[in-house]
This record gives sequence, C-alpha cells and structure tokens, in this order.
Amino acid sequence: MSDGGPDAAGAPGAGGPAEVGASPESGGRAGGAGPPGPIDLHEKLSLLEGPWRPGIVARVDDMHVKVARLEGAFEWHRHPEVDELFLVVEGRLKIELRDRDVWLEEGQLLVVPRGVEHRPVAPEGAGVVLVERAGTLNTGDVRSERTVAEPGWI
Repeated sequence: MSDGGPDAAGAPGAGGPAEVGASPESGGRAGGAGPPGPIDLHEKLSLLEGPWRPGIVARVDDMHVKVARLEGAFEWHRHPEVDELFLVVEGRLKIELRDRDVWLEEGQLLVVPRGVEHRPVAPEGAGVVLVERAGTLNTGDVRSERTVAEPGWI
C-alpha cells in the first residue's frame, strides 16, 4: 500500500507542500534548515477537489496529517490496525458510533480507536484535519467509490 509519497501532484511547485524547500519526502519539513513555515489549514481546505477527497499537508514520523471537506454521511467503516484523529476546523461534525453519536464543534477533536466502527456525518458540511498512519485508507475496511487509495499532497 502506498504511503502517499511524491507524485506529480505532490512535487514542490505542483501543488505540493507550501513551505520553501519542503517535499513529500521530508514530510513538509524544509531540508534540514529547521522547522518549516506554518501551514494554513483554511487555505489547504480551499484547494481540495471536493468532499471526501482528503489531501496530505504534512508528515509527522509515520503519520500523515490530512485535510478533508466532508458533506453528508460517509460509509460505516473501521480501521482495524490504526487509530484515527478528527479535528474540526470549520463547521460541525457528527461521528456516529454503534452505541452513540459524538458531535464535534470547531476546535474540538476526537480519536476513534482502532477497530471501532464509525461513520462521519456532516449535515451542513465541515472542514477537518485527520491524523492517521501513512497509507491508511479513508474508508478503512470498506472499498467504495469514495475510497482514496493514494491521496495527493496539497
């Protein structure tokens, strides 16, 4: 499974990480010159192709930091091997669990533990940050037209 590494969309100057000297290989970190510049999450959200199409904005060790726009309900799914972090940047997000619903407002986050079946729902749309191990499919153990096997760098 790909880790979402460099490709034409992820190369610097082709919609890749905005930091000077940064590349997908460096995880959005400038080549040894210290910390990169800040990443504007609202700007990155505006560059996405559409809802449920995540884009990678940074790499932290073996984790990808992604942004996504969510609209309506997603598929029920689970990630058997990894936890998934949702941080709401814009709007409201409901994470449906089989035993309850959890609402997240802007600035709130939730970690869904590995193996827990869940379904994100954004009735009015939401912009979120996702943190998960590189190579994690957005649809987890489910394959559908919304599966993004290799999200690009934005």
